[in-house]
Amino acid sequence: MIVDDSAVVRKVMSAILDRDPGIRVIGTAHDPIFAIEKMRREWPDVLTLDIEMPRMDGITFLGQLMQERPTPVVICSSLTTAGAETTLQALAAGAVSIITKPGLGVGNFLQDSSDNLVAAVKAAARANMGAVQRGARAPTLAAAPPTPRLAMAQTTERLVAIGTSTGGTVALEALLTVLPRVSPGIVIVQHMPERFTAAFAARLDGLCEISVQEAKHGQRVLPGLALIAPGGKQMQLARSGAQYVVEVKEGPPVNRHRPSVDVLFRSVAKFAGKNAMGVIMTGMGDDGARGLKEMHDAGAYTLAQDEATCVVYGMPKEAVKLGAVDRSLPLQALAAAILSGAGSSRPRQE
Repeated sequence: MIVDDSAVVRKVMSAILDRDPGIRVIGTAHDPIFAIEKMRREWPDVLTLDIEMPRMDGITFLGQLMQERPTPVVICSSLTTAGAETTLQALAAGAVSIITKPGLGVGNFLQDSSDNLVAAVKAAARANMGAVQRGARAPTLAAAPPTPRLAMAQTTERLVAIGTSTGGTVALEALLTVLPRVSPGIVIVQHMPERFTAAFAARLDGLCEISVQEAKHGQRVLPGLALIAPGGKQMQLARSGAQYVVEVKEGPPVNRHRPSVDVLFRSVAKFAGKNAMGVIMTGMGDDGARGLKEMHDAGAYTLAQDEATCVVYGMPKEAVKLGAVDRSLPLQALAAAILSGAGSSRPRQE
């Protein structure tokens, strides 16, 4: 079901989705109150939802929906700086993913982005809503051990590379908010459109003990700092003398993504090798699987989020199939594994 106050958006999205033989649009609604009346007659497998609508905003409706009957939701939001934070709130509340739309020319934009829209809806249909709800509560991690400052001083040039997509905003919040300030330097690719990454990083920075920033070209990777690749750019790791830095550049999409996890992971394999740890988390498709294999073959210790806690078990599954993963762990155990493995490559397993 499509819920949007724009008649143009409802018409164009319906036409795009109905063209795919695997999707049937069962209805549209111009606001959430009208939508729920239709949904009670035939409940949809997936809902596309705007945020700014009459009578009830999309975030209020999303919260009620997750309380009453958790259903995969794809947010279709205008691409504005102000709207970015609002959309991130929706993701934290349980939405599966976002499709951005401009304020003008929305019909042509949706036609141009039809493949992404169809893929997002299909991924949402496969979403593990139990994992969405558990992740949205940002579980604590009492098992994460404190890391001695002396140990971190000995391993300042070790780093952690993380790649994630659908469901990743909530999963990253659950992971990063339990890491101590003495954590290793972290570089992250989260599939997210331009402008949203800055708001996402700022939100996490306010919640985490570590510092979280949208990466800038030439910025150094430091302990206690997580750098998130900007939407619409590619991010790679490089060395500047004895230091690790990130390169943020224009570039074509890789695996249909910009930023791409594979681009980051392959550069980490090249420049950090066994001094790095790779983590692949919830997400649709296979971006990052081959790059993680290159990291693994270069001596890096590699982790994957397990199927039970993934919103979409796509990227980790493909990495496991390639033999790229040393251990698959639930989301709640990843922080402890990162901290215990940050001091040595391929730590001995008990």
